[in-house]
Amino acid sequence: MAEKMENLIPTRRSLLSRLKNWEDQESWNDFSRIYRQLVYGVARQAGLNDAEADAVVQETFLAVAKKIREFKYDPAIGSFKSWLLHTTQWRITDQFRKRRKMVPASGGAARATARTSTVERIPDPAGFRLQDIWDQEWEKSIFASALHKVKHRVKASQYQLFDLYMIKQWPVQKVALDLGVSVGRVYLAKHRVSVLLKKEITRLRRTMA
Repeated sequence: MAEKMENLIPTRRSLLSRLKNWEDQESWNDFSRIYRQLVYGVARQAGLNDAEADAVVQETFLAVAKKIREFKYDPAIGSFKSWLLHTTQWRITDQFRKRRKMVPASGGAARATARTSTVERIPDPAGFRLQDIWDQEWEKSIFASALHKVKHRVKASQYQLFDLYMIKQWPVQKVALDLGVSVGRVYLAKHRVSVLLKKEITRLRRTMA
């Protein structure tokens, strides 16, 4: 399950088309499920706190809502994913600017020195590798989305075996003993769910274009 997924996976054209209808709540829910954790995770790794990262998510999604009707899918010009990355970067930068403005301005050399050291402790979004972080979070988002879909396609008991053995990395004997099943049944659940999960990841890669 440690299979490394492709770094650059474009966004489903059909989903982007549906988002142009602001009343399509189901499509916006799909978009949020896929991209919220991505944007939030990047903001947190950039050095923002929980509240600031949430603000980045809200402001990024608002920008998407405002611009999506104008967005035209054309890989030759640039992907939606690339545009979303830059939009997120701008919102992260805005949060750092707001944080700097909150540093109290007062006179005195000692206070000035203290202020400077405080500002220096504030991370600079230009100083971290945003593209690398974005790609890592993107991989996590694709995997989570595929896992979410597969979870609802199999029996709860079967998914529990898979989750404990493959996701939580319990020893197979412990899984079998705690759930009162044979080791063979744990391996069978692992195989069945893994096959579905790989197919779903492949489907996402193929249909996101």
